Amino acid sequence: MESEQLYHRGYCRNSYNSIASASSDEELLDGAGVIMDFHTTEDDNLLDGDAASPGSNYAMSNGGGAASSTTHLLDFLEEPIPGVGTYDDFHTIDWVREKCKDRERHRKVNSKKKESAWEFTKSLYDAWSGWLVVTLTGLASGALAGLIDIAADWMNDLKEGVCLSAMWFNHEQCCWTSNETTFAERDKCPQWKSWAELILGQAEGPGSYIMNYFMYIYWALSFAFLAVCLVKVFAPYACGSGIPEIKTILSGFIIRGYLGKWTLMIKTITLVLAVASGLSLGKEGPLVHVACCCGNIFSYLFPKYSKNEAKKREVLSAASAAGVSVAFGAPIGGVLFSLEEVSYYFPLKTLWRSFFAALVAAFVLRSINPFGNSRLVLFYVEYHTPWYLFELIPFILLGVFGGLWGAFFIRANIAWCRRRKSTRFGKYPVLEVILVAAITAVVAFPNPYTRQNTSELIKELFTDCGPLETSQLCKYRSQMNGSKAFTDDPNQPAEPGVYSAMWQLCLALIFKIIMTIFTFGLKVPSGLFIPSMAIGAIAGRIVGIAVEQLAYYHHDWFLFKEWCEVGADCITPGLYAMVGAAACLGGVTRMTVSLVVIVFELTGGLEYIVPLMAAVMTSKWVGDAFGREGIYEAHIRLNGYPFLDAKEEFTHTTLAREVMRPRRNDPPLAVLTQDDLTVEELQSVINETSYNGFPVIVSKESQRLVGFALRRDITIAIENARRKQEGILLNSRVYFTQHAPSLPADSPRPLKLRSILDMSPFTVTDHTPMEIVVDIFRKLGLRQCLVTHNGIVLGIITKKNILEHLEELKQHTEPLATSWYYHKKRHPPSHGANGKPRSRVHHVQLIRSFQDGWGRGGEGSDEEDEEEEVVCLLNGSNL
Repeated sequence: MESEQLYHRGYCRNSYNSIASASSDEELLDGAGVIMDFHTTEDDNLLDGDAASPGSNYAMSNGGGAASSTTHLLDFLEEPIPGVGTYDDFHTIDWVREKCKDRERHRKVNSKKKESAWEFTKSLYDAWSGWLVVTLTGLASGALAGLIDIAADWMNDLKEGVCLSAMWFNHEQCCWTSNETTFAERDKCPQWKSWAELILGQAEGPGSYIMNYFMYIYWALSFAFLAVCLVKVFAPYACGSGIPEIKTILSGFIIRGYLGKWTLMIKTITLVLAVASGLSLGKEGPLVHVACCCGNIFSYLFPKYSKNEAKKREVLSAASAAGVSVAFGAPIGGVLFSLEEVSYYFPLKTLWRSFFAALVAAFVLRSINPFGNSRLVLFYVEYHTPWYLFELIPFILLGVFGGLWGAFFIRANIAWCRRRKSTRFGKYPVLEVILVAAITAVVAFPNPYTRQNTSELIKELFTDCGPLETSQLCKYRSQMNGSKAFTDDPNQPAEPGVYSAMWQLCLALIFKIIMTIFTFGLKVPSGLFIPSMAIGAIAGRIVGIAVEQLAYYHHDWFLFKEWCEVGADCITPGLYAMVGAAACLGGVTRMTVSLVVIVFELTGGLEYIVPLMAAVMTSKWVGDAFGREGIYEAHIRLNGYPFLDAKEEFTHTTLAREVMRPRRNDPPLAVLTQDDLTVEELQSVINETSYNGFPVIVSKESQRLVGFALRRDITIAIENARRKQEGILLNSRVYFTQHAPSLPADSPRPLKLRSILDMSPFTVTDHTPMEIVVDIFRKLGLRQCLVTHNGIVLGIITKKNILEHLEELKQHTEPLATSWYYHKKRHPPSHGANGKPRSRVHHVQLIRSFQDGWGRGGEGSDEEDEEEEVVCLLNGSNL
């Protein structure tokens, strides 16, 4: 709709003073959009009309001047109007106006703090409110993450059995206090009973296997069904990862309810259910959404953030850092993730507060100790073996695999999600979730590597083989006596159990690849970090074992001869799993710096940064060869969110006039005059159009740009005036000037709307290259930009217009419409190119030439361009 296209640029009154009193270079840059609001005497005389006309009974003055003796009523519009400056749902905020509002609020607080002790206390509270809100966000994020981890582990083990001594214990906790466990079978204890033991009374045999199989499927379907029903009924926004929407919200988009209390509560509950159902998803991505919900809710406790959308997004940036901090136990990685991946505006103070929020969240999670290992994550590992230069080759190969997997997954998942949206299958989300959960449970149970929790699988793949490990991947045959006892030599020939585990891992890899494609995007909370890391860890472990066995059987090769002697500790398969996990996650998300730091914090060693960097950069290069979009950017584009990615480059040679609206077959650009309209005419324009804003011009004859007025602000101002101000009728004159126009004595009271007028809208000329326009939109966060020619308004470019133009260029299709060109002066200005008179309407329109040789690249174009170029107005005048 056209209403979705019009995103406006607001303004701050007294903006020159705002810039002049800015306290830092950052504030000067933030206010760059408002420095055009300069006033001269000549402009005031031209725009404000005859302020002292004897025939006016409503002449008013500004500032300290005396008011006219004929009116003693206070112009209520000089005070803030409730509701003006707020935003509707699915609209974009005005970054420049929000920054101006915050600076005005800050100056007001500072000017009053010396008046009294109470005002000084309020100024201290205002200064520390940012630290308070991120502290509360970190505390809540850490507590909720610990609760989710504990509940998910318990419910995941509930699919296999129950602890009789304490129902709230999971499998591992149930056997902690048992004296009947053995070293080889430390997970078996009398207190833990499988469902076959409880129902059939036997732990072994075909019957018990079938019963455990059936109960596993039953619990998986129950958890999945409950999760999707809760999401569908109570909080539809609780589904998915949440990161694409968080990125869009941080760029300035408004999605009401997405970060609300209902979404937080339902997301927390259903995230536990979705993870416990065994679906190929993770909880790490949704934890970012949970943390941002906490930040949004706590920001309403502080007016500094609740009444300013730009300031609120600083809190959300810090909250996203806290979410990643508790998801991976990586506070520094969380800060870098917020900076690199999700944040649109990230000033230095937000960096400090993000670091503090991540610190508080990690401290709370460590205090809860949900995994019982004194670590922040389940799969924390430490390696003690150095890596060798030759190993860069398999590390880079794992990076290639990660890039290929990422490109394949993005295309396959987007194709499936698009098909879901365009077919009837997408109308039945509950059925889809149940079907995917049933297939996952049926296929996953026979394979021990797909049956267990994905985080536990990653832990097993990351872990280095040692004498305390009982995994099938670590059953090596001793060189000395052929026994299964471990010796000091880790590089030993593998026994058949290892090869069996390799086959199972290969099947698990195929299963994870297929199911992750169909799972991400379901109407349940679903993260992508853990499934991607699991796929990479499986591939990396397979490669690591292969290289390890190659080094054992061919230690005399020149590749191994210098550094891998017989009996030496050369290859660490768990390191390959870690590098593979980072490569696959980087291939899917296209993260680089933050991903390396996150994985580095998981291992706790600086020694393996180079392999991680090599694999991650390789995966990004390979993935970018097939498409520069990560999975989150692809889902943003699929859902049609107005997000301008700063990573994309604009290399085309189009101009602003080729993208602006209106076009040839579109309705003409609706404009308002500064003092000629009545309330009835203004309401008629609003009711007959769906635009979200209107350019304000001097008059029908001049059509010089005065400013820009928002549809929402106009409506609110009129309704507020009728409630609080007497004498406002349908035939009351509406004026946007500083002083009232000359009116007859019997005229009703005029309505002044200057306070809602944006006096400094962003404008570009019609010949401005789109490369510059796109750059302005990205760096200043514009909603819209007016296109002018010699001060005459020709059209408007909105954020949606730019997104459509970029998509059109990306797909190499025909332009949305034929380019507009200026009509050369061959007829009188009151006639068109065909010699026929133009209709006299107070709108601006470009005249498009259909004559041969006038198009770009046509014959004679150079000679024709030398002629006088004009913009013809439909009222008969021209420039």
